[in-house]
Amino acid sequence: MAETLQTKIPGATVVIRNVPGGGGGIGTGEALKATPDGYTLGTGAQGPIALLPHYGATTYNIDDVDFLALMARNLQVVLACKNAPFSSAAEFLAYAKENPGMVLIGNSGSGGANHLSVEAFGRASGTTFENVPFSGASEALTNCAGGHIDAVTATPAEARAHVESGAVTPLFVMEAERIAEFPDVPTAIESGVDFTWSSWKGIIAPKGLPEDVRAALTTALKETFEDPGFIARMKEMGEFVDYRDSDGYAELARADSKMAEGVIRELGMYGMNK
Repeated sequence: MAETLQTKIPGATVVIRNVPGGGGGIGTGEALKATPDGYTLGTGAQGPIALLPHYGATTYNIDDVDFLALMARNLQVVLACKNAPFSSAAEFLAYAKENPGMVLIGNSGSGGANHLSVEAFGRASGTTFENVPFSGASEALTNCAGGHIDAVTATPAEARAHVESGAVTPLFVMEAERIAEFPDVPTAIESGVDFTWSSWKGIIAPKGLPEDVRAALTTALKETFEDPGFIARMKEMGEFVDYRDSDGYAELARADSKMAEGVIRELGMYGMNK
């Protein structure tokens, strides 16, 4: 993104500064407390913006964010593991309803997007599961392929190798429409559950940018995220480019924040890190 963006702003050099820690909350917090002059921007991801504030784990909340442009989304797919008692979305839902709380579903970390997406799916479908957190998607998928859990939630890019080897079976995707990576895999909506979920990332800024600066940045970001070369490189990395303007980005973030808050409160995890 940085390489393409600096070609859209004459004379600009884009410098990346990685700020690890706090599940992205530390870096996001630093970006939002920067001087609002357009020289310091941030990568705005779902976790730090729509999830972490509800745990009381940040120095900011969603109202502190100026959403400039959405860059991409990480799609979610639910997969059946080795020896699972189901191999299709219909069988999965039927089994979960007949055996409430018995299906072991792995995720990449407690309280993260993959965990909350399954909890939210359970609310929408009238089912309950036993979530099994791992230290990352790779560990979760390895345990799935080994038959230690029943199902797992992951991105298509994370799951691709395991699907191609036949170790796991895609059940459904959490999208409104089928996806190119798994064209034969139905959506949750096709299975009768009105539910979608994906992680996302875009570019944010602290509130208070001068209007001319903000206009120049949003124009450059639009040109970047619609650039054919950029889109091709992102696709090679398994990323799903989904440019949305400031209003569209903010709408998505606020909808996910509202949904996440409800789930986090139900789990008894709201404000637990205050």
